[in-house]
Amino acid sequence: MCKLKLVALYLTSIFLIFLNQKVGKNIYEWAFYDALFYVFIPLAVAYLLGFKSHELGFKIGRKEGYTSALALFVLSLPVSIYASRLESFRAYYPIFTYTSWGDFLFKEILIGVIMFAHEAFYRGIILFPLAKKNEWLGIMAQNIPYTLVHVGKPPLELPYSFIAGVVFAKIDLKSKSFLPSFLLHWIGSVVFDLLIVL
Repeated sequence: MCKLKLVALYLTSIFLIFLNQKVGKNIYEWAFYDALFYVFIPLAVAYLLGFKSHELGFKIGRKEGYTSALALFVLSLPVSIYASRLESFRAYYPIFTYTSWGDFLFKEILIGVIMFAHEAFYRGIILFPLAKKNEWLGIMAQNIPYTLVHVGKPPLELPYSFIAGVVFAKIDLKSKSFLPSFLLHWIGSVVFDLLIVL
């Protein structure tokens, strides 16, 4: 793949991150804008530049990635339980208000849309084309902006998101798909919200 196309895709992605940080006031708008700026627009740009969806991690992938994601989920449960007891996290999460358990579940589905968009973007569209040229360049190129979008959340999320960004990327590269990290991220988020509210 031509270096110029890689640079164009990456710079477009960085611009879309900036745009996406400026919009959205509630979970409905966040889900919409994340899908728009993190999936639909970058996919359209990638296609125009000649990338195929499978080159961006849009496929089922290998089972090794899912096995690793499950193991990481189990290993991270004690951290989630500990963090769910901290006041900084309890004051921030869940990121939505709800009126019933049905409303709670519906909004967790919207969180799934947001998580899918984030993983498709960072661990798919940004990671895979760059990692094909240089694995660690791809990992860091997606991980630095991914970590920075966590600024403003509880302070412990910054180092945690940096480590998670590297581990998620390695899992997805092994799987050749961003779906393992999407499932891990979403299920982990739902479990964390439940730990907060129960």
